[in-house]
Amino acid sequence: MWDPQAYLAFSDYRDRPAHDLLARVGAERARRVVDLGCGAGNLTSLLTDRWPEAEVEATDSSPEMVEAARARGVPARVEDVRDWTPLPDTDVVLCNAVLQWVPEHVDLLRRWLPELPAGAWFAFQVPGNFDSPSHVAVRRLLAEPRWRDHGIVLRTDPVLDPVGYADVLADLGVAVDAWETTYVHALRGPDPVLEWVTGTALRPVRAALDDAEWAEFRAELAPRLAEAYPQRPDGVTWFPFRRLFVVAHRV
Repeated sequence: MWDPQAYLAFSDYRDRPAHDLLARVGAERARRVVDLGCGAGNLTSLLTDRWPEAEVEATDSSPEMVEAARARGVPARVEDVRDWTPLPDTDVVLCNAVLQWVPEHVDLLRRWLPELPAGAWFAFQVPGNFDSPSHVAVRRLLAEPRWRDHGIVLRTDPVLDPVGYADVLADLGVAVDAWETTYVHALRGPDPVLEWVTGTALRPVRAALDDAEWAEFRAELAPRLAEAYPQRPDGVTWFPFRRLFVVAHRV
């Protein structure tokens, strides 16, 4: 279950990659723009503002996120990304921080891209931080006797590097722009890295634990994250976050 409020707690930082991604999309006009995995709909406006005449399509697999998007006026619908098929007039697709949740997403890319019309753009970004200290700390804690019998399975690294994605998409006959960026976020407040991962990486953990267990797990994880990401005297905690970007253009 997604918690829109937890996910949007760091919206300024979480939204920046989408801005950087769409800056590389060269479409001057669009008939249909798609926010694939729209979440709470907070980024759909990037599409509507840039292509105001386009038909808007927004989907997400989470009913909670779709409800939040609709509250913003986004005409979102519940749909698993695996079931999505581009309509013939789809000219721009934004898929922001979604495909890392889908182990078979490379196969989906191989299906989607040939189905897009000539001139269409497909832009996506995924986190590349699965070996970061935050994820390592979570996996190590889950492996300890207190937690390992809960059967909680976190994702292994499901994403390719930029060259890997470029190779896959180039084989489909599209022009590819692929790169990576490591953002260094300046987080503030008590246990800011814990709060960050609560909105994303810890979702499977939260789903498997009752309220008391969840509080206990967070209490055990907090000092480990604080040690891995020490707070400066001015209250800032530096949080490096690697992102992978791909823009495909059907020329």
